[in-house]
Amino acid sequence: MTKKAFIITGIGILVGLIAGYVYYQQIGCLSGTCAITSKPLNSTLYGGLMGGLLFNIFVKSHKK
Repeated sequence: MTKKAFIITGIGILVGLIAGYVYYQQIGCLSGTCAITSKPLNSTLYGGLMGGLLFNIFVKSHKK
């Protein structure tokens, strides 16, 4: 991967982390039975993973 690809993916991870925490704060899970949204750490890490994957779509790969 190129330096540009790492930067784009890193930005996606940061955006996802913020979005995951905001989702926990605003919506969350009141009963505590939701696996992802019941704890802020789980929601934040899941958001970071999804953000990294989403932004990684926009990285152009070099074909030989």
